[in-house]
Amino acid sequence: MLVPHYRSKDRDFTLLKGDCIKLLNSFDFKFDMIFADPPYHLSNGGISIQSGKMVSVNKGDWDKSNGYEEDYLFDKSWIEACRNKLKSNGTIWISGTYHNIFLVARCLTELGFKILNCITWEKTNPPPNLSCKYFTYSAEYILWARKEPKVPHFFNYELMKKINGGTQMRDVWRLPAIARWEKSCGKHPTQKPLCVLSRIIQASTLPGAWILDPFTGSSTTGIAANLLARRFLGIDINEEFLELSKARREEINSIATRKIYLDKLQLQSPLFEEHELDFLNEPCMAYELDLPF
Repeated sequence: MLVPHYRSKDRDFTLLKGDCIKLLNSFDFKFDMIFADPPYHLSNGGISIQSGKMVSVNKGDWDKSNGYEEDYLFDKSWIEACRNKLKSNGTIWISGTYHNIFLVARCLTELGFKILNCITWEKTNPPPNLSCKYFTYSAEYILWARKEPKVPHFFNYELMKKINGGTQMRDVWRLPAIARWEKSCGKHPTQKPLCVLSRIIQASTLPGAWILDPFTGSSTTGIAANLLARRFLGIDINEEFLELSKARREEINSIATRKIYLDKLQLQSPLFEEHELDFLNEPCMAYELDLPF
């Protein structure tokens, strides 16, 4: 039987420590949605700017490329393991840059997914290009795919249209990179902003849904899920990242903190009309645990 590294008192947030492929292949539970922020294979000794200072782009050995074929086999293995954990009408979102997103698209196609969109997340505050020899990198890409080509998926079209001012939401999202207030418990080298994950979760799930993140890192996916009354399982091999995730989850045990976060998100990127936020200002209901651990 699997033993969680951490589980919230409300049972809406669970963390497992270990290799995601091995862990996913060890139980039969299926999820409504998966978000994955896998290694981008770009820790190659380059440099960037952070807070006005020159820094290395290297994130760790886990982010280094092992060559096209090995990177491809790795991506195909974890995506296949994730596919087996999706409900038949479930969808998966996978983030990347040009370093990995084409491999990811190839794997999704080979494994029978139907790619629905390639979201371009245009960052409002990207770091400058130091070399001045090519265009500034200001975007990441997020592939959205459903498990079965002929099984309809859930898309909250009306809500997306509503928060986009009454017009259809496009596949280019202009949203900020991570804000300082999102680092209150510490910093993860590839942490995603809550505004991006909140939109993804609202677009493709309903309250009460189960969401999986196989490379959970600091668990932005899980924090966004719980703020929006969804349930979450995160997996990571790094204990330091799991402890950061735990601290972030315990921080939002406070109703006051939840409200602050929701208010900040509403300013960054609308979630609902103001009067519709009330049900989110309370912690999630205590659910009967239906995970196999």
